[in-house]
Amino acid sequence: MVNALEVVTTVSVGVMVGVEFSVAFVMNRIFNALPEDSGQLGRAHGGRMLGAVMPVWYITSVVLVAVWAIVGWHNPGVGLVVTAGALLIVSVIMSILLLVPINNRGKTWTPENRPADWKEQMNRWDRFHYVRVAVIIAAFALLVAALA
Repeated sequence: MVNALEVVTTVSVGVMVGVEFSVAFVMNRIFNALPEDSGQLGRAHGGRMLGAVMPVWYITSVVLVAVWAIVGWHNPGVGLVVTAGALLIVSVIMSILLLVPINNRGKTWTPENRPADWKEQMNRWDRFHYVRVAVIIAAFALLVAALA
């Protein structure tokens, strides 16, 4: 049972890392290369879609890691799991304080109502997102190491 929890948790966090990595290094580059207003419209749609899914995924990952740490408290590697959980909590706090406010504005923008500084706001979101991706990659690496 504990092994299944460890695998489900690691896979869940790993897939989340893959999605966020893809947003940072694939999707946003595609959006930025699209002509005229297509990129901004793509980012707005992505913000709406992922803005609905990712909070649940992040919180579920934190809960799964917490359960793993509690259930496996006396097992070797629990320190890695606890540290991974702390990093995931940092990523949630970063999201709430830094990324969500920008995303909440950006997902409502159209070419007719976007602010003059919309590109600067998207660039700021991208920079915060790169840091968040690094944090969740570190958390994932720690979970994988805890399995070994």
